[in-house]
Amino acid sequence: MQTNNPKIYLITPSEINENTFYKDLNKVLDSNIVGCLQIRLKNENDSKIIKICNESKLICKKYNVPLILNDRIDLVKSCNVDGVHLGEEDKSIKLARKILGSNYVIGASCYNSKHLAMEAGDDGADYVAFGAFFKSKTKVPKTKAEIGVIEDWNFISNIPSVAIGGINPINCKKLIKAGVDYIAVINSIWNSFSSPEKAILEFKKILN
Repeated sequence: MQTNNPKIYLITPSEINENTFYKDLNKVLDSNIVGCLQIRLKNENDSKIIKICNESKLICKKYNVPLILNDRIDLVKSCNVDGVHLGEEDKSIKLARKILGSNYVIGASCYNSKHLAMEAGDDGADYVAFGAFFKSKTKVPKTKAEIGVIEDWNFISNIPSVAIGGINPINCKKLIKAGVDYIAVINSIWNSFSSPEKAILEFKKILN
């Protein structure tokens, strides 16, 4: 999960239309600015989550993009993913590491808290996510994060940071300037007025 330049941390929409999703995913990953894909399906049954993960893995492997599953430690191995992302209410990082071993990526939501991020790092997290930085259409954020948390984190840790929450090609510039490693996007790509392919190119203009 290390990166020299900021990359996109792409999160799937909460509902996936398999008739169009895989084709769009191919085009988006072809931009070469996506550093990670997270499968985030809160309301799907396990069999569909496993199917979507395994199909997505084939595409991610083609572009050398790690595939992360949200929350579900119990499905990580069945889903053939590279790791798991955990929120504050999910299982502990220590437990996840014990279950999965050292070869899997574990990320943690840390909201606006450097303290939570430091604890996550001590427990073995491979990256920490801060947010929400801006108003999000995906969900009501638990906390409002300040840009300064990214700057502070860079001073105290080498663990990669992810920024999340209402990020678009315009407001992401502040986060890039602050030194974030990954920019998490959902609606800016999948619910774009144009297309996911064109939307990712708008980010590419900024990141390049």
